[in-house]
Amino acid sequence: MAKHKVTMTINGKSVTAEVDSRLLLVHFIRENLDMTGTHIGCDTSSCGACTILIDGKSVKSCTYLTVRADGAEITTIEGIAADGTNHPLQKAFHDQHGLHCGFCTPGMIMRSIDLLKTNPNPTEKEIRWGISGNLCRCTGYNNIVKSVQQAAAEMAKEKEASV
Repeated sequence: MAKHKVTMTINGKSVTAEVDSRLLLVHFIRENLDMTGTHIGCDTSSCGACTILIDGKSVKSCTYLTVRADGAEITTIEGIAADGTNHPLQKAFHDQHGLHCGFCTPGMIMRSIDLLKTNPNPTEKEIRWGISGNLCRCTGYNNIVKSVQQAAAEMAKEKEASV
């Protein structure tokens, strides 16, 4: 199998590695970098547990080749908040009980970050549509929607305070 040298920025740190041409990005993140917050749920991009941000857009990393990420800016769940703090979505998922087993939560949060970046004040319907590519097997999604709504309100307040 062919090897390729790739360099990317993951959570603000430059990473260079030689990888097999068929190595999936989710495996590179979990196995090569020992960052296990990105979960593997299905290997078919059906569940969204592996969702990360690549150049600011949410991507299911279980079907994304590592070689395609050469030169990219990648953010995983481990990189969304400063040490010792929580991102507003992490806090909201806790406050609103938006998680049960927590397996889908990292991917759901990463997808929601992208959603709120493009639509900072989504309706309930827009939230449900926005997260529809991420599955949760434990909840009825109601508390996940409430979590995204809380985070949207908190992020709006933070934005107003910084202006």
